Amino acid sequence: RWVLSLEYKGSRNFMSALRRAVEVDFKDKDKHKSQGLYLLTTGIPDQETHTISAYVAEACGGFDLQLHVCLFSVTEGTDSSGIIPARYASPRETASAFKEIVQAAKGRFHWFGEAGIFESDDITSIISEMEKAKNYSQKCAFLVESLKQRS
Repeated sequence: RWVLSLEYKGSRNFMSALRRAVEVDFKDKDKHKSQGLYLLTTGIPDQETHTISAYVAEACGGFDLQLHVCLFSVTEGTDSSGIIPARYASPRETASAFKEIVQAAKGRFHWFGEAGIFESDDITSIISEMEKAKNYSQKCAFLVESLKQRS
């Protein structure tokens, strides 16, 4: 709701936005079983990762709140605004920082760009499940084959 009234000012003040969301907009958090926040971003927050992770762990630990991050890596040179962020990190460093923050919040991390998906916790989980199913299927096939040979 409140984010629609905000205007871009060149800041990535993640802590301010998160505090606002958790401390003001989730006033009725005790009435809900589960809630999630989704951060859509293109760069690293202004604050240090360990500071954000500590706050997120504390804020999300009191009730069932998960923070999910969708990081979109923009091709370099496409930002025509000329605004330099207060803190810079490479795309890989940015992804690493957000993965740490998401782990503290028991959420999910998704990283994509114009070329496609670079990393996604959901896709990783699906691939893991598929690998387990494949291994189980191979074990079952081996067991069936051994039973056939005994007969």
